[in-house]
Amino acid sequence: MDSPVTLAGQSVRTLRRVVIEGVEPEIDGGAFPAKRVVGDRVTVKADIFADGHDKIGAALLYRRQEERSWNEARMRLIVNDRWAGQFDVDGLGRYVYTIVGWVDTFRTWAADLSKMAGSGQDVSVDLLIGADILQAVADRVSEADASKLGETASRLRKLSANDPAAAVKLVQSTELADMIDHNRDRSADSRYEKELTVVVDSPKARFSTWYEMFPRSCTNDPKRHGTFRDCIDRLEYISGMGFDVLYLPPIHPIGRTERKGKNNSLHPEPDDLGSPWAIGDEEGGHKAIHPQLGSLEDLKVLQQEARQFGIDIAIDLAYQTSPDHPYVREHREWFRERPDGTVQYAENPPKKYQDIYPFDFESDHAPELWDELKSIAVYWIEQGIRIFRVDNPHTKPFAFWEWLINDIKRDYPDVIFLSEAFTRPKVMYRLAKLGFTQSYTYFAWKNTSWELTQYFTEITQTSVREYFRANLWPNTPDILNAYLQHGGRPAFMARLILAATLGANYGIYGPAFELCESRPIREGSEEYLDSEKYQIRVWDTDNPNSLKDLITHVNAIRRGNPALQSDWSLKFHPVDNDRLIAYSKVAEGFSNMLLVVVNLDPHHTQSGWVNVATDAFHIGSEESYQVHDLLTDATYVWHGSRNFVQLNPSVVPAHLFSVRPIG
Repeated sequence: MDSPVTLAGQSVRTLRRVVIEGVEPEIDGGAFPAKRVVGDRVTVKADIFADGHDKIGAALLYRRQEERSWNEARMRLIVNDRWAGQFDVDGLGRYVYTIVGWVDTFRTWAADLSKMAGSGQDVSVDLLIGADILQAVADRVSEADASKLGETASRLRKLSANDPAAAVKLVQSTELADMIDHNRDRSADSRYEKELTVVVDSPKARFSTWYEMFPRSCTNDPKRHGTFRDCIDRLEYISGMGFDVLYLPPIHPIGRTERKGKNNSLHPEPDDLGSPWAIGDEEGGHKAIHPQLGSLEDLKVLQQEARQFGIDIAIDLAYQTSPDHPYVREHREWFRERPDGTVQYAENPPKKYQDIYPFDFESDHAPELWDELKSIAVYWIEQGIRIFRVDNPHTKPFAFWEWLINDIKRDYPDVIFLSEAFTRPKVMYRLAKLGFTQSYTYFAWKNTSWELTQYFTEITQTSVREYFRANLWPNTPDILNAYLQHGGRPAFMARLILAATLGANYGIYGPAFELCESRPIREGSEEYLDSEKYQIRVWDTDNPNSLKDLITHVNAIRRGNPALQSDWSLKFHPVDNDRLIAYSKVAEGFSNMLLVVVNLDPHHTQSGWVNVATDAFHIGSEESYQVHDLLTDATYVWHGSRNFVQLNPSVVPAHLFSVRPIG
């Protein structure tokens, strides 16, 4: 029983009998927001119940964070005291929601009345009780509703004596019950003790297709540094394959001190270019552009031209410096010093990165450092950049990211931050909770059917999906896994199809990927031989062995099939051969249904029986249905749940079936 309140001039205690618990989505007790995109319908569920047998009502309250008044949406009972309600999010930013529940006196009375009348009992007195309930509501509400409720109460009293059956029918009106709900005495509502939040991002946060490219390699001469203007010439090629985000590694001046040579050599040649992640020299730092790439105006022209192709430019946000960065001279206090007076360089033992200085986020001058780092992101946002791939965020404090992302997205809610954190799962999930829009994943190292099934079930079918948006990359400049090294062209085809269909967001590091670059610097390493991180590479994008046609086809399938544009419908289907994997995705309302079967063995033809969970497609277990392979254009009629497949990885290592019921 709550503390005393005043009603109708009297001090009384209001008994709130309804319990609200088990609310979803609720991330870590409400500490973090759920994630959605513009146009989504947010479904909120909760356990809502009360003592006794009275009927109860529940409503979802929601509003934009900056608004003061609440909107109300009725919740419905699903089963076993589990209720659900929905609201639409039609704008960027944050929404707030909570739940109220109440004992529904009128519906309880109306239900009991119907039962008594149906058993032939005299209900004349009960009708008078109902009239009193209606009148009590009428006495405290607005004029229009008060008039309707008062008139209904009067009719009940008259009918109670001469036509009880008509009176019973009168009070079963849904419109009448809804009017009473709307005008209920809210002082007796139980209200969930928390106000929860949902962050609403742009649609590209959920569905995007990334292409990573080093702009300095946009050249046909290994001795001529590529420019932003050269990148413009590559846009048609990238757009033609169906990519809508072009991600450029750091575009800033590169330090010379401790510069790494080709293949990460500690002994660079005079003409070696160094790693773009060793940011800063005498020409500037994080707000400057490498002079050989061009000017800020050139970058803006690249952005404008990219938009004509439907492409957004993403850049790297790498909070670290070279030893030559102006910050090292002007703000030595932002770095950690070693006992010998030198600045501590980056290390990941046994690896050493002498060309990179990390910031000291825990120094006495951290507030000034944090403000400066935020200003870097804001500077590029004001130059038109809205997508950032963030380098190694797990090596910076959680509190820093929560502060920075929340501050920036308050003013620029359309900004997308991709977390490049290959680290422990709980750390990756924490970064997502703190505000990162998308996240790299362990996909590159999940190569067996069991690994893929377990991992993607975790990130798409548990509460993790409320805050962790996966972005799948089969390769990066740092990751050339053993599967790609030894699997040849079939391995690249299989990993492309897996990435593009398991994930609504995916990307490739090209042209290395489409040209099936698979040479490691040495056996057992995931580093590329002649890595672009340290030198210019000239790529033959017209090579007839390129996968660009397959990539183009797969990306067109993604654009044409809404089922592939989100992740939550992902369902795995058993196969009796563990070298095959089968899974499905369906669009809302089953308007678009896809079944994917992939041969995970890049060396051998594999066959097996797929046990299709036909209920995933609203198809009976004994019914026939058509499967149309969108990759090969072949069409088959399948019967029931058990069907045979055979895939030669050297031809096409997958079926990408569109599923259609017959009849």
